[in-house]
Amino acid sequence: MPIIKPVSELRNYPDILKDVKAGVPVYLTKNGTGRYVLIDIADYANMEAAERLNHELMRGRLAGETQGWITKDAMRQHFASAK
Repeated sequence: MPIIKPVSELRNYPDILKDVKAGVPVYLTKNGTGRYVLIDIADYANMEAAERLNHELMRGRLAGETQGWITKDAMRQHFASAK
């Protein structure tokens, strides 16, 4: 269940930080509307890694669509020679 608190509770930030755990973000509201999220640093690192992976996958897809795709055998040979 999500933890939702008003941003005004940041006055007691140690209490809010105790609620932040891996996989359990704390959502902060301002004037009753969601505004900020506090997340565990491990979750943040995972989000960044997923974003980098997605970016590289999109670059690969774009390269394949514009420059042409390679065969599985050519790919295996490329990675075998990179060792």
